[in-house]
Amino acid sequence: MSATRFDEFIEPAKAHPQLWRTLLGVLLACVVFVLGVLALMSVIRLIVGADSAVAWFERMQSASTPTGALLMLYSFTALGLGFIAATRLLLRRRAQTLFGPVPRLLRDFVTAAGIVFLLYGLSLVAWSQSYDALMNLDYSLWLSFLPIALLGVLVQTGAEELAFRGYLQQQLAARFASPIAWMLVPSLLFGMLHFDPTNMGPNTWAIVGTATLFALIAADLTARTGSLGASWGFHFANNCLAILLLATDGTITGLSLYVTPYNANDPSLPQVLILTDIAMMGIAWLVCRRVLRR
Repeated sequence: MSATRFDEFIEPAKAHPQLWRTLLGVLLACVVFVLGVLALMSVIRLIVGADSAVAWFERMQSASTPTGALLMLYSFTALGLGFIAATRLLLRRRAQTLFGPVPRLLRDFVTAAGIVFLLYGLSLVAWSQSYDALMNLDYSLWLSFLPIALLGVLVQTGAEELAFRGYLQQQLAARFASPIAWMLVPSLLFGMLHFDPTNMGPNTWAIVGTATLFALIAADLTARTGSLGASWGFHFANNCLAILLLATDGTITGLSLYVTPYNANDPSLPQVLILTDIAMMGIAWLVCRRVLRR
């Protein structure tokens, strides 16, 4: 691990490392997020009327239509703004300090995203030898949504990285020396946010575990590189493939070109698929570490 880079990354957080500030900031960000979603729904209600607004909200929750999935992705703008507000108001520092040096951020983002796109793309080719993907959207419709959908994934993944690997990891690392505090705790929280037994059924804990593992990988890449670039790029590429190209049926399918022939809550879902996902995640992590340490 490059201690110098990580020390530089968390240095701004050392000015106000008090735990009460960190927790109050999380609360403030959550309030801003909720208010942002309510404001969005209020605007929709003014445009389409109360009855139709309910239907729009249901689409946003299920993310099973292009517009619903877009609303869900862009709602994360409010989450990002919430943590930016918390950083400015409670921690009294610039929001840019959550990201790390801009040149490193951009370089590591592109590098990590490229590695994940390549390796996961090869994994999808191997997957297609055993399963037939189901067409979800017409090509022309998919292409018409693709530019704004890519930006939406960038917003959604950026907000989550800002929250977990920026705000929380920095603040906890400034307050506690142990990686259990600044690496494991945010990762467990990230994993539990994926707890959805209604949609995931018997596969819920496997999904939570996979999400937690991803968060640990993202935390490690952030600590090693001293910016959000690598974790954000890893997250962005992963979600582009899982949301825009081949979505698991029963998850965020509204913007995906294809969906899987099995559902996320299918009790007969082969465990080998989950293990393969974990293995590919680990391989991508090791390659990113090797490339980005230079």
